[in-house]
Amino acid sequence: MYTLIMAGGSGTRFWPRSKTVKPKQYLNIFGDKSLLQDTIERFATFTKKENIYIVSSATQAKVLEEQTPMLPKENLIYEPIGRNTLPCIGLAAMYAERENPDGVMVVSPSDHLITNNTLFKDTVLAAAKIASERDGIVTLGITPTYPATGYGYVQTAEDITGNEKIKQFKVKRFVEKPDEATAAGYLKQGGFYWNSGLFVFKVSVFLKAVEEFAPDLYADLRKIQADLGNPSYPETLDTIYRAVESISVDYGIMEHAKNIYLVEGNFDWNDLGSWESVYQTDKKDENGNAGMGEAIFLDAKNSYVSTDEGLVAVVGLDDVIVVRDGNTTLVCKRDNAEDIKKIVEQLKANNKSEYL
Repeated sequence: MYTLIMAGGSGTRFWPRSKTVKPKQYLNIFGDKSLLQDTIERFATFTKKENIYIVSSATQAKVLEEQTPMLPKENLIYEPIGRNTLPCIGLAAMYAERENPDGVMVVSPSDHLITNNTLFKDTVLAAAKIASERDGIVTLGITPTYPATGYGYVQTAEDITGNEKIKQFKVKRFVEKPDEATAAGYLKQGGFYWNSGLFVFKVSVFLKAVEEFAPDLYADLRKIQADLGNPSYPETLDTIYRAVESISVDYGIMEHAKNIYLVEGNFDWNDLGSWESVYQTDKKDENGNAGMGEAIFLDAKNSYVSTDEGLVAVVGLDDVIVVRDGNTTLVCKRDNAEDIKKIVEQLKANNKSEYL
């Protein structure tokens, strides 16, 4: 069993705490450990630490190495530039293939909040069994609890559960993020799951799919792999990787391959896409307020505060998010949490790098 944790994201919707050198996945939003460290700990219960790989951005090397003393340094793979999930997974698969072409790899984002770790482990192992026995590429589908418009959906076909405890299906299709009416229709119809971004497959099976559906990328990955361990490797990686197409694994593989399966995920799951999702997940007081750090709420309800130092007081305001980090402070309505990334875009456009 191998695990690939994808940790190269920029986390712009978590500004101002999420910065270029320390994005969301490296933050301790809940408790004393970062989201990345929680993810490593979750997989280390059933994967040897020497079989856990992390792909991240070269700009995050310092913080990644600080947070992962438990992993071999050679398992930290740095992309010279972000090229979406398919090249990222393909690059890690080239590393794992050298050790065991038929090893089963689990692919996970680094910044999801998952509880029920025992159920999560059982679900992943059920997916690994399908990947191994059926040469399938397996996705973990989250049972939807409301008509979410922020997630892609997976529609299931034939039920192959048999005597297994966790429901398992062939996949009919992947569908893009829907509008609310379409999502409500999916829930009413049944057979649709949220796309968690968690995948399980044999390394050889996945690379065969890359060869079939993304042959140019496959050829480039082979050139990179051929130079692994040589002094010229960093230059080879930089030159070739910058030129590959930026494409997601959903578009590149999952929407085309026929050997796609889904295992039902009923563990508590949140992809923590914004400060609003953190508020929704966090424990709240009797007035619906939540947060991290020292805060006072006076005549204020249903609000969230995160402060790295000092005290934040919210007076006479409802449904707001306040985040203080060093020399930056964010104040916004909870309904506008998705717009925070626009602040980052504006700061970049105005060359205000000291706040990024």
